Amino acid sequence: MAHNNTLLSQILKLVPRHEFESLAKQHHSGRAFRKASRWSQFVTMTAAQLSGRNSLRDTVESLSSQAHRLYHLGCSKLSRSTLSRINENKPHELYQALFGKLLARCQTMAPRHGFRFNNKLISLDASTIDLCLEVFPWARFRSTKSAVKLHVGLNHDDYLPEFIKVTDGKTSDITAARSFTFPKGSIIVCDRGYNDYAWYNQLNSQDVFFVTRQKSNAKYRVLARRKVNKRQGLSSDQTIEFTGVQTQKKCPAPIRRIGFRCPETGRRYIFLTNNFTLAANTIAQIYKSRWQVELFFKWIKQNRKIKRFVGTTRNAVMTQIWIAMCAYLLIAFIKFQSKVGKSMQQILRLFQLNLFEKRELFAFLRGDPAINKDADSKQSAFW
Repeated sequence: MAHNNTLLSQILKLVPRHEFESLAKQHHSGRAFRKASRWSQFVTMTAAQLSGRNSLRDTVESLSSQAHRLYHLGCSKLSRSTLSRINENKPHELYQALFGKLLARCQTMAPRHGFRFNNKLISLDASTIDLCLEVFPWARFRSTKSAVKLHVGLNHDDYLPEFIKVTDGKTSDITAARSFTFPKGSIIVCDRGYNDYAWYNQLNSQDVFFVTRQKSNAKYRVLARRKVNKRQGLSSDQTIEFTGVQTQKKCPAPIRRIGFRCPETGRRYIFLTNNFTLAANTIAQIYKSRWQVELFFKWIKQNRKIKRFVGTTRNAVMTQIWIAMCAYLLIAFIKFQSKVGKSMQQILRLFQLNLFEKRELFAFLRGDPAINKDADSKQSAFW
């Protein structure tokens, strides 16, 4: 009879232990551990993410009930005070670096986006995570609340967050976007929150394309017009240049302006891009696909535990956010590798209920019937 480890053990094998320990040595501060370890912290916090635990006490007690299986995970039992102290004091940059390692592995197995062009397609957006001002005074956002902001560049090849930056709530979207270095030839999709003409000119000089929406008060002059297929909802396809004094200095290059009316809602959109090669309808569909980054934030907030934090310091909050991102990549990697038709939501629900079941991981996801171990043992004894 084949022996299978728990599902959690098989999930954690996707994180090479030698790589983790190497990163842990690079991102260590303070005194050495006596019994606890960063690996024990990671296992405990990841199990909390996958099983949907909401508090530090709940996290520790749920794992303590499986104490007889912790040895096979290479993990030691952590008390509530020890886990809290590690989360507060040990650098969260370890899990930021681990996220980069896991992302590189996921990208080798991910499918491509559904468009015909070969350019990398990335949607930019940000989401604010509200915090209590009395509990998190270091993240003061407004007079009545605190907040941190999650900035994401979502790659449409695999719907994985290729660029992530966690800042305080006051950091503007465009400030975070300027810190990202995009691959040459990629297409960046963003809403009007990223409207900055100097940044558009910078992307243009770096051979990076952008697709965004025009501001209602933009001043411009039409240089050329192209025919459009009105049956596709298109109303115009123009080459323009900005005529505002400051705007023209910031972005002197010609820009493509496309008018589009959504056939489903009747709403009219004006898109701006520096890509003059793709069809006008393709530009409109590219912007429509930006909705995937909104769905990513919705999924993260509903399924990853980043709305209720188990620590109050900045490092504890950052640790929980980055471990949540790592858990997201683990689920995505399993989805790509198993090639099952289930969504990530369905996979997560299965893990929440069966995390310590001893089943073969991919057979479990396929829905193969469980082997009756008692019957097998009796048959072996008979023979």
